[in-house]
Amino acid sequence: MKKLLFIVLALTLIYSCKKGKADFTITGTITNTSLNTGLNSATVKIYETPAGSGVLELIGTTTTNASGVYSFSFPRNQSESYTVTCDKLNHFSFEESINFSDLTIKEDNIYNYSTTAKSWAKLKFINATPSGLDNLKFTKTAGKSDCLECCTNTETSLVNILDTTIYCINDGNTAYSYTYIHVGTPNYGDKSAVTVAYDTTEIVLSY
Repeated sequence: MKKLLFIVLALTLIYSCKKGKADFTITGTITNTSLNTGLNSATVKIYETPAGSGVLELIGTTTTNASGVYSFSFPRNQSESYTVTCDKLNHFSFEESINFSDLTIKEDNIYNYSTTAKSWAKLKFINATPSGLDNLKFTKTAGKSDCLECCTNTETSLVNILDTTIYCINDGNTAYSYTYIHVGTPNYGDKSAVTVAYDTTEIVLSY
């Protein structure tokens, strides 16, 4: 009887230890919304922030498959949160946070993300008759604005400039547009174009 009780206690202890060290699994699909396809061959990393540290520690790196699927399994440590990052050439990178309290060891934790291909708007301004009083003002009205590379949303002035070209990054296969006014003249309006993914699309204004 004592031997049987010992075996039961030992099995209970082993089960409890395994349960305490169980792994989290985070998986999902990353979509390239510019093409409405899975983002293949992207580098995905996951970082852990141990409780009370405030420091990101890399705990895994993987690559998405042809359908954009990624997966991580890692020990269920005492952590505050996890951070997932994704990078691929000519695509916008992203960084997403996951709270420790939102994860479960009972099943896979599904986290789907999306990004876009990069494209560029080539804003070409041609001043046919420049003078010292020329002032063309333009303001972006549509286009990517949440990145360090993005062109400003504030009004820009081109004063007494013959010709100039400005490159602005954009989400692939989406519109880039601006309004303009040639100060002191009746010349004003809107210019727009859909910028092709992975390419540069020219938008020309002659004034």
